[in-house]
Amino acid sequence: MRSKLFVPASRPELFAKALLSAADSISFDLEDAVAEARKDEARALLRDFLRSPEALAGHGKTLIVRINAMDTPHFERDVADIVCPAVHWINLPKPESADDVRAAAQAVERAARAAGMAQAPRLLLNIETPRALRLAHEIASAHPLAIGLQVGLGDLFEPYGVNRREPAAIAQVLMSVRMAAAEAGIAAYDGAFANIQDAEGFRAEAELACRLGFTGKTCIHPSQVATANAVFQPSAADLASALKVVSAAAQADADGVGAYVVDGKMVDRPFVLRAQAIVAQAKALGLTVGNS
Repeated sequence: MRSKLFVPASRPELFAKALLSAADSISFDLEDAVAEARKDEARALLRDFLRSPEALAGHGKTLIVRINAMDTPHFERDVADIVCPAVHWINLPKPESADDVRAAAQAVERAARAAGMAQAPRLLLNIETPRALRLAHEIASAHPLAIGLQVGLGDLFEPYGVNRREPAAIAQVLMSVRMAAAEAGIAAYDGAFANIQDAEGFRAEAELACRLGFTGKTCIHPSQVATANAVFQPSAADLASALKVVSAAAQADADGVGAYVVDGKMVDRPFVLRAQAIVAQAKALGLTVGNS
């Protein structure tokens, strides 16, 4: 999931348009993008859309709903009304502990059973408070429904006077979240970049996240989608190098060699695993990967 496009649940005129976008996934937002007075209305609009033929048929996108946090009066209604076959993931804002994740997972599983679903939607868990950052691995590993961690730098930084654009702070948080996700065996996703007009800033932040092993980035405007897709997919050079490593690894295995050199660089198992992941991603995206 290279790109995740946010769509306010109170804007039904944007729903079908979002499905036609180039984003890998669409995140319908019931939380920050919806005014308190319109929460019930937005939930009803989204509930009806998610049960429509447009949402259920052939668009090929991962559909995500960001619900309201567990400590709000909207959480239970959100889960009960939104969990349905069209929804692949639920984005949970502000979980503070493993217990929060388990409680949310149980609510989602109950709703899935009530909807007659064999599989409950997976959970994308936001890391956007100091406590959540400290407990990121416990949150990531709390329940099998967890599929990824997502960084929320605005919520994490702004209340505490941390500059949202401070590179050192961003890198520290991203690395901490990536390692927590890695230990739990799930993906890490970068959050939103609020300045829509600063295309270079968005690209720079996406490139940093990519270098730190993140899988994709949130887009709050369609203009950001193409950049996210480009940044979070293998470049031609990366793919060519990965194919060489995979080929050399196969030969090394046949020869019983554990470490070897490819293009002047020593290669062993960690580098092979990375190369295999790049090739697998390229194939999943339909990129040309030669005869490997």
